[in-house]
Amino acid sequence: MPSRSRHFSLFDRIINHADGALRTIAGTHTETLRDNPAGNEPEATLSTEEQTHAAALMRVNHTGEVCAQALYQGQALTARLPRVRKSMNVAAKEEEDHLAWCEERLKELDSHTSIFNPIWYTMSFGIGAIAGIAGDKWSLGFVEETEIQVCAHLNEHLEKLPPQDTRSQKILSQMHDDEAKHALMARRAGAASLPKAIKKLMASVSKVMTASAYKL
Repeated sequence: MPSRSRHFSLFDRIINHADGALRTIAGTHTETLRDNPAGNEPEATLSTEEQTHAAALMRVNHTGEVCAQALYQGQALTARLPRVRKSMNVAAKEEEDHLAWCEERLKELDSHTSIFNPIWYTMSFGIGAIAGIAGDKWSLGFVEETEIQVCAHLNEHLEKLPPQDTRSQKILSQMHDDEAKHALMARRAGAASLPKAIKKLMASVSKVMTASAYKL
């Protein structure tokens, strides 16, 4: 007898996303699809100042992944085309790897995730849901622009990390490759180019997020 794929109702999807939200905000991503890119890379000897700085950068990147996770989950909830919803869910699963890797690295650096993550998650989820309602091409446009800006941040942080902190570098390098792939996925799926005003607004909000997460 042929197997039947289950079709989830809107209520089912809301419950599923609520569970994802709790795990994202609580920082309890213990299972990953892929191994940590840092692997068996030896821990570097860092001064107190270098360790604090590296942890702050990793905290910023973790918060960025929280925002990306929320954006994808919000879009998947309201996306109209099943193929777009599926793409969002696949990307969200890969973002969960990033969350787990950043969380693990923060623990290694004896630090913590940002206390503002619930706020940033809520805002990003709302943006994603609204983008999905606006239409799949705009939803994909937000994905592409978000990932482009994330890649720029990752490049900047790779330069700012202590040169001997190869564990953090390997994690951010793999994250950069994944984010670039997600941006390309969105473009090929028909992403609309966002107006310059929206791109500038996204960059401005990102600066606020970066400044707050770096400190707390």
